[in-house]
Amino acid sequence: MAQPSPEALQRTLDELAGREPLKGAAWGACIQTMDGTVIAARQGGTRLTPASNLKLITTGSALHAFGADYRFETRVGYTGRIEEGTLKGDVYLIGGGDPTIGVKDSIALKPDALFWKWKSLLKGAGIQRVEGRILGDGRAWEGGKENTSWTYDDIGTYYGAGSDALSFYENAVDFYVSATEEGKPVRIQQIYPETPWMNIENQTMTGPAGTGNSLFLFTTDLSKSGAWRGSFAVGRKPKTEHAANKYGALTCAYYFWKYLKNTGFEVSGGYGVPDTDEAPSRPGNERAATGVPLVLVGKTLSPPLSDIVRFTNWRSDNFYAESLFRLMGEKASGIAVYDSCRVAEAEVLESLGLDPSSVRLEDGSGLSRRSAVSPAFFCDFLRAMQGSPAAGAFLGSLPALGEGTLRTLLPNHPSCSRIRLKSGSMEGILCYSGYLLDESGVPVAVFSLMTGGTTAPTGEVRSALARILTLLLE
Repeated sequence: MAQPSPEALQRTLDELAGREPLKGAAWGACIQTMDGTVIAARQGGTRLTPASNLKLITTGSALHAFGADYRFETRVGYTGRIEEGTLKGDVYLIGGGDPTIGVKDSIALKPDALFWKWKSLLKGAGIQRVEGRILGDGRAWEGGKENTSWTYDDIGTYYGAGSDALSFYENAVDFYVSATEEGKPVRIQQIYPETPWMNIENQTMTGPAGTGNSLFLFTTDLSKSGAWRGSFAVGRKPKTEHAANKYGALTCAYYFWKYLKNTGFEVSGGYGVPDTDEAPSRPGNERAATGVPLVLVGKTLSPPLSDIVRFTNWRSDNFYAESLFRLMGEKASGIAVYDSCRVAEAEVLESLGLDPSSVRLEDGSGLSRRSAVSPAFFCDFLRAMQGSPAAGAFLGSLPALGEGTLRTLLPNHPSCSRIRLKSGSMEGILCYSGYLLDESGVPVAVFSLMTGGTTAPTGEVRSALARILTLLLE
């Protein structure tokens, strides 16, 4: 396949800079061959907010650090003693960061299938009933679940749900909402998962026709209470709202307890979480809340990292990305707070021959507006990943034009399969970074197109960037 025409690409970049929707915006572009030769660029070294383009660095770094076959582990253990088939103590579900527990993705076990495995581990240890509790233990990952730089209106949503060492359903909860009469509360019904410990008030109002949807669930992990606020206009179609669940470990324990109860396995003490965080429980040092070592009965494994990364990039999954980011911190330093995660990722970038001081990586998903990456750095990273043992898994995780989050981007172009990329978008931000492939699927060029501060509709910005991608394909 012929290399893209440098003259045509550069001319298009310069032309776009002088007209709407990019005129006056902060934006940059860089296109390189696989040996690092710059084909065309404009403000390629300018650091911009990458939005979900940051997931390229997160997923690539995780694959490079742990390998495509890495799997998260969830351990099952107990305290107390077993007497004639009865455990006189508590069962612990010890989280190791697996983000796929309870999800609907095809790569993961359905909840009942996973719970059957956990139950089988208990029975294999000689436990037929429990005089105690089922405890969801997410203590392996310290610190807050959310990044402190995320905006408040993101943290309450499903895509702003913080990651946990033990989670369930991506720490999200679904509600069915519909309008009633103007001036009356919106009808809100919790669908899944159940969270019977929560007291959620309805402080909403059905608004006049045409006023839109401003519903938001306000919650905190400091209190098992919350409130729906905002309005939902008369005449709007009912819909499912996805909100954040601050109690992922407790939800996991509840659903396993419920499964045991429904299958005739008695647990007299109910469900819960460890009473204190004073004794962290990590692989190799699993401990009860009192500091007493746990007796382990076995473990279950997540899908391979390559599958998790593919889902992360294909649908731009924030929860999966943050789990990978925190995993890097946990493995590198034994602590999964965000400062450790940033240090760990910087070490991976150095191992790839890149300079981590030239970027600011605040989180794993790109939800933070503090992150700053240049188009040139994205190109350098993409080229470096082709020298990684995980190169194939990384390239295979990226959707082609017209797929995944790119379904509206040149979906009918006859050569759409020759571009593999990741998108990233926020209000006023749209980014595309990825690979140009030859006919046999081998990368021949990398590119990064990043825009910020745009005021035009996203569709107009997308069309402008699509011109550049079309030239690459031609």
